[in-house]
Amino acid sequence: MDRHRHRYRYRFRSVWELDAPPGAVLAVLSRPGDYPRWWPQVRAVTVLGEDRGTVRVRSLLPYELNLAARAVRRDPAAGVLEIALRGDLDGWARWTVTAQSRGSRVVYEQEVEVRRPLLRRLTGPGRPLLRANHALMMRAGRRGLAAYLRTGHRI
Repeated sequence: MDRHRHRYRYRFRSVWELDAPPGAVLAVLSRPGDYPRWWPQVRAVTVLGEDRGTVRVRSLLPYELNLAARAVRRDPAAGVLEIALRGDLDGWARWTVTAQSRGSRVVYEQEVEVRRPLLRRLTGPGRPLLRANHALMMRAGRRGLAAYLRTGHRI
């Protein structure tokens, strides 16, 4: 990979601790059509089949990401869900859910390359801002999922 392409790549990792059993967490994460109900920055999900769909995401910064997602791994025994992403970002995202003493440990990992021209122009000077934007989105997602699980999926 040339050094110019490298500057458009991002790798993210977030860890969430939730007071819910792994099976319940994995069940919610396995229903992408429900994400907009508990994750404010996931504006829309259109399920196009059992293993694919489209996602529209917008966080604090004034831009929206449009993505096509395709399931590439569903392993309930290992607690792993993984998707391939194409569109404004190309790459993958993976949830890994494991048991811990008081519920679940949820690890979200994502590796993507920015494809959208406007975001590519921002990757140099705006890289810290883009990372902060992602961190805010992940915090809101953890709070939303925790509340969704607590209320029995009634948000």
